[in-house]
Amino acid sequence: MSTTSGVSNTDIYSALGLTAPNSDTTKKKDTLDQADFMRLMTEQLQHQDPLKPMDNTQMVAQMAQLSQVQGITDLNTTVKGFQEAMAGDQVLRGAALVGHEVLVPSTQWQLESEGDTTGMVAAPGAGFVNVDVTDANGVKVAQISVEAKAAGEVTFDWDGKDASGNRLDPGKYTLTATHTDTSGTQTKLSTYVEAPVESVTVGSDGLYLNLKGLGTAPLDYVLRVS
Repeated sequence: MSTTSGVSNTDIYSALGLTAPNSDTTKKKDTLDQADFMRLMTEQLQHQDPLKPMDNTQMVAQMAQLSQVQGITDLNTTVKGFQEAMAGDQVLRGAALVGHEVLVPSTQWQLESEGDTTGMVAAPGAGFVNVDVTDANGVKVAQISVEAKAAGEVTFDWDGKDASGNRLDPGKYTLTATHTDTSGTQTKLSTYVEAPVESVTVGSDGLYLNLKGLGTAPLDYVLRVS
């Protein structure tokens, strides 16, 4: 008798020439468990042909299969427990970030009615980093220039004002950063911005942070918490 997880009880009873339990009085299961396996093996031994008894090799193979099925069931239970524990841990980690500011990769930042906004780039070497700020219409409203003394992190701030010193309206603005080295070679850079965490969302593929003015970002995107 060869059975695998996923085979219905009715099919196996039929193959052995037995009558399946009445579905009206017994709840039908979609898969076999260890008790079902042992009952079927006992039934097979009772109904075997006396002139052609089950061979020992087949019996051993069936016992090994029973052990394998039970082992898979136990493993699935253990893995499910790990998954639930990890999900709970992620929620706690995310909740601890609410109210803090995080640094995440983004080409946009949110300007509030007052205060500065902060961003960061990774400079490839010494030179100057220029950050162009454009509004929702694609119009350049400001440019920020910061010296990079060496390769590494370069932080920049924007006071929310245009070139004439006028405070701009709150909203989303787009960043475009370039690095110019000592020989005049320009390189486009990825930008990172700071944003406050308002809440967290548990998704099917992990934890997401809801950032003020930026939307959602996976927890793995966080480079720094402040």
